[in-house]
Amino acid sequence: SGRHSMLPRHVQRLGRDCIAHWNGSQILALNSPVSSCMRWAGHYPWASFPLPVPVDFSANWRLPPFFGPWRQFQNANWQLDNFLQSSCFHLPNPSMKSEGEEPLTKKRRLSGQHDPSIPEEETNFSNQKEALCLSSAQNEEKHSCKKGTVKRHWEYFCQHSRTMKMKNFENKETDQSNTESEAKFDFTVMSYNILSQNLLEDNSHLYKHCRQRLLIWTYRFPNILQEIKQLDADVLCLQEVQEDHYRREIKSSLESLGYHCEYKMRTGRKPDGCAICFKTSKFSLISSNPVEFFRHDIPLLDRDNVGLVLLLQPRFHCKTNAAICIANTHLLYNPRRGDIKLTQLAMLLAEIASVAPQKDGTFCPIIICGDFNSVPGSPLYRFIKEGKLNYEGLAIGKVSGQEQFPRGQRILSIPIWPKKLGISQNCVYEIKQQQQKEENEGQFPGQENKILCFLFRLSSKLQHHFKLSSVYSHYFPETGIPEVTTCHSRSAVTVDYIFYSAANDDTAAQPGAEDSFCGGLKLLGRLALLTEKDLWTVNGLPNENNSSDHLPLLAEFRLIER
Repeated sequence: SGRHSMLPRHVQRLGRDCIAHWNGSQILALNSPVSSCMRWAGHYPWASFPLPVPVDFSANWRLPPFFGPWRQFQNANWQLDNFLQSSCFHLPNPSMKSEGEEPLTKKRRLSGQHDPSIPEEETNFSNQKEALCLSSAQNEEKHSCKKGTVKRHWEYFCQHSRTMKMKNFENKETDQSNTESEAKFDFTVMSYNILSQNLLEDNSHLYKHCRQRLLIWTYRFPNILQEIKQLDADVLCLQEVQEDHYRREIKSSLESLGYHCEYKMRTGRKPDGCAICFKTSKFSLISSNPVEFFRHDIPLLDRDNVGLVLLLQPRFHCKTNAAICIANTHLLYNPRRGDIKLTQLAMLLAEIASVAPQKDGTFCPIIICGDFNSVPGSPLYRFIKEGKLNYEGLAIGKVSGQEQFPRGQRILSIPIWPKKLGISQNCVYEIKQQQQKEENEGQFPGQENKILCFLFRLSSKLQHHFKLSSVYSHYFPETGIPEVTTCHSRSAVTVDYIFYSAANDDTAAQPGAEDSFCGGLKLLGRLALLTEKDLWTVNGLPNENNSSDHLPLLAEFRLIER
């Protein structure tokens, strides 16, 4: 009764030194009832959360012939209806990595120079969340108590928005051609990291709390698609969209729901990317601008992350040719490479600055969505919201705030990125800044030396010209408990955001949102987030009803014309 040599590699890797018995229940556990989905009892009656997935289990269950390579099993004609309703797989838990440790698989995949600040060894928690080998009774009790539903409600910032939305829910055939609708343009935006299947498999240690059947793409995709249908956002900003899945089923499924899709895959061998999809009944496309953060001639930029910037035209009658800039990105994960994260962010902001200007010199309203792999209050987060960051003396491992006690103490260099990148410390393309400089010299002759001296003094200061607010406040005001947007075996934090350029009368915006924009956006409402405790009541993420390790973020805006 040694190791079972016929188990596939991923099972052996997850199970490690645990023994598998056919006649035991360490691998196969039966008679665990599957909970039924309940109607979401929040204040947003048109959204079900969690979302039901129809499962028709066969009465005559046979063990599926999947013992072979994982890819072969994944691509086989195996369906959920081959399982009994009461069957599930439980795999022994490998030892957990220390909090904040980067997944070993990600370390192996990192390209470029070796970072001496990253140790080769990985430490283990002395007190693990779960024992390495549980008895079948313990396993069954643990999983059965983690089933159920979790509620999310809609938070309103405008009483008129609440009244109108409830009215629209009661009568979906509401005439949109009335005078009030013509004068206002309301729309919803979702940001959602849907968890690439490839990344899920490469980082399986993050999902050891999950039943294996819940991690199969054929189970996950219907859940994700149903969630998108129910939330029915006018604009979708999706991260970790795997290219083959996008090409085969995601794009066509979203197009059938009335979306036009733009997609940018990561560079190199990375199989996923970012997508922005918008309802053609609400917007038309002006331009699509992909951003690649990899530069072969700049050693600092050796990672394959990307961004995507769209300029959209609302389909409604207005006094001016209003446009909205929507950006989506997924920044580098590595907590100890804040220099790369800031440079990637600067490149995205520079692209937005080149796309969003209007004829009168102001910026059109801007929305920036994505997984920024940075926590609230971190230097990178503050830079986005405050528009400035003095990084002199800042440790490279403290930029994103992902690690409470960062091991990399290397200080950010000044400047962070080389001049040949072509982006200034103001996060605009150098050509654009040179044109502005020449215009200023024409208006203020004899000030050239003072301008150069001023720029030199600000060499350790990053700036951008967007006055951005966050849709979410990141803490529950009644308790001070943090909101979380992602929750798996290793951590539960906020790393996903929706930032927007707020109108002057937006009471939900933070102070300092000035009128450098053509009008702006008023936040009408948002889909509330949850606490870590809330999510672990349903066994974290992914779970039976929520098929990503991230929660979708959803906000409703009103376009305000100046």
